[in-house]
Amino acid sequence: MKIENVEDIRVLVETARGGTLTAASRVLGVTPAAASAMLKRLEAQLGQRLFERSTRAMRLTPQGQALLDYATRALELLEEGESQLASQGGALVGTVRVAAPSDLTRCVLLPMLDAFLAAHPGVHLALSVSDRVQDVMRDAVDVALRYGELADSRLVSRPLIASRRVLCAAPAYLKRNPAPTHPHDLAAHNCLTFEIGGRRLATWRFEKEGEWTEVRVNGDRGADDAAIAHQWALAGVGLVCKSELDVWHDLRAGRLVRLLPDWKGEHRPLSAVLPSNRFVPARTRALLDFLAAQFAALAGAQEPGVPAASGRKR
Repeated sequence: MKIENVEDIRVLVETARGGTLTAASRVLGVTPAAASAMLKRLEAQLGQRLFERSTRAMRLTPQGQALLDYATRALELLEEGESQLASQGGALVGTVRVAAPSDLTRCVLLPMLDAFLAAHPGVHLALSVSDRVQDVMRDAVDVALRYGELADSRLVSRPLIASRRVLCAAPAYLKRNPAPTHPHDLAAHNCLTFEIGGRRLATWRFEKEGEWTEVRVNGDRGADDAAIAHQWALAGVGLVCKSELDVWHDLRAGRLVRLLPDWKGEHRPLSAVLPSNRFVPARTRALLDFLAAQFAALAGAQEPGVPAASGRKR
């Protein structure tokens, strides 16, 4: 028993990612019929059924799932080997697939990525920008930047910077409306909401002297992209409660004003996340080190009380 064709393995991996042979065929640039034939050939060589087939989707069998983990790592090692052969003088080469939240990318991350690519011209960036929490175990992502605490033990996380949500509004809005002095005052304000991972964040939490207060907020608009809520706030439409990383440039420039300074918002630490069972190429490790240094410098430039996170945890 042996696997005779690497492309058959690619069909397995891409079918598992996309859920259908049609999705796999689009990625691989073959017809669905050809992808089906390749998968059948692989199953025949192994003497195992790798997928349960239905009219709507393909679901991995236990045998298919077991092989998928090894197949994914094998393809990554092959890709890295090809990249190293193509490199000159030890330069970093190849593609790094990064996923990051919308507003963080636009406000903070893009200049960092530009600087990294300028320093490593052999590296290609594939950037996925979305407030949807991507599954780095399943999706084609090398590293994902995520806010909040991480519970999945299959992931390795590298803390980048500590952060909290902050309440803020534009001076134009505050000219028309009195600034709130207590979280309960938010009931009288136009609060701009957004979705994270498909869930609308309409309950805002604030802490003072160890006591937490929750407020259900309302407003005349909401979005599934946090960057839109940010832009509405800059336009003076209403109040927004976001990670201070996303708005700190605007706070420093006076485009937004921090409200309820005696109240602290929820912790929103930012981490870089990658699967624990995946080979990490040198280019990805270099990007992680670069981002950690950049966010450490950013933390030093922020207001006191926003320390840089450090270390590595599983």
